[in-house]
Amino acid sequence: MATSRRDVLKLAGLALAGGSFPSIIIPSKTFAGVNSETLKVGLIGCGGRGSGAAKQALSADPNVVLHAMGDIFSDKLENSLAGLKKVHGDKVKVDEGHKFIGFDAYQKVLDSGVDVVLLATPPHFRPQHLEAAVKAGKHIFCEKPMAVDAPGVRRVLEAAKLAKQKNLSLVSGFCWRYDEPKRASFGRILDGAIGEVSTVYNTYYTGLLWSFPRKEGWTDMEFQLRNWMYYTWLSGDHIVEQAVHSIDMMSWAFGNKLPVSAIGTGGRQVRTDSLFGYIFDHFAITYEYPDGAKGFHFSRQQANTDTSYLVESLGTKGRAMVDCSKRVHEIYGANPWKYSGPSGDMYQNEHNELFASIRKGKPMNDGEWMCNSTLLAIMGRMAAYTGKRITWEQAMNSTEKLGPDTYTWNTAVPVAEVAKPGFTAFS
Repeated sequence: MATSRRDVLKLAGLALAGGSFPSIIIPSKTFAGVNSETLKVGLIGCGGRGSGAAKQALSADPNVVLHAMGDIFSDKLENSLAGLKKVHGDKVKVDEGHKFIGFDAYQKVLDSGVDVVLLATPPHFRPQHLEAAVKAGKHIFCEKPMAVDAPGVRRVLEAAKLAKQKNLSLVSGFCWRYDEPKRASFGRILDGAIGEVSTVYNTYYTGLLWSFPRKEGWTDMEFQLRNWMYYTWLSGDHIVEQAVHSIDMMSWAFGNKLPVSAIGTGGRQVRTDSLFGYIFDHFAITYEYPDGAKGFHFSRQQANTDTSYLVESLGTKGRAMVDCSKRVHEIYGANPWKYSGPSGDMYQNEHNELFASIRKGKPMNDGEWMCNSTLLAIMGRMAAYTGKRITWEQAMNSTEKLGPDTYTWNTAVPVAEVAKPGFTAFS
């Protein structure tokens, strides 16, 4: 009896889970169409990052096809599809019956027969989509952050545990963890090159990002979804959606240990137009660790300002500089070192390693640390919004749930007030 593609993938998972099966490595073949070894990919969220993820997924393995796509907006899907066809040609096999539009598009992609899903919608939807993907038995690439609130983080943590039980690979969009210069730099920090780490200073200073003025006929829901970055319920604010990359590297330098508390400030000084919703345009957060170590985070999105995107770690034997903008990876002090190897493509590495793990039947799972890094950023936002010191336990157990429970184009999504430290309450 012929072995189906599903059987091959199931056996590959059993090889790791049961221990009684030999490790199954599916050979890579020159791509020649769909066959029993072809991995079918589904893209959920067809914006710029989703399109990039699909491009990288199709480059990661010679026997993979894009099988289905889903988005809430048809124009996003069609633009993404056209661009991917130009790059990957026959590897893009999305017919009219596998293009799904609407709030339930994610479920239709999951039900379409895909093996791997790429989750790249606005972060608010990540917990729902990731949970559904794990329950459906799909291998997953999910963009950062993992959620916009603590209930969402807890939901993703549970889904990540289930993914391990089901031998599913789960790779996060924290791309710097897949960057070779960063791996070398933080690897040395964790090996003691600068001694005991006492302080990590990190920044994410950037300018303004895209926005779309309101068009006639757009409901409040459509306007906010088109401009999702500027609404905390959709993005988590820019400390969670963007600057979380620097916070994640801070956590990496500390060996992923958890802080005791966070205190800080932030506000909305420059980006005050209603086009930009109600998020802040700058944050400054201090993370306090059990041994007295501290992490200092600074971020902003303001036009005509100097940029900075770095992580500087101080220890008892020296300091380490990781500057993403200037591409500096260097250690000073007792054990001087400077990275001189290849840079590679961290985005491509994510997918190369994901698909390799599937082929080898050795699932990888970024679940716990990707959730902790997300909550670190949410915790910083909570501290800045309220003006209060927030403990890790408070943040993790927070009951604040952002956004509506159901979604239609006419769902009421009023614009919230800009948070006021000292007045905005923690929940």
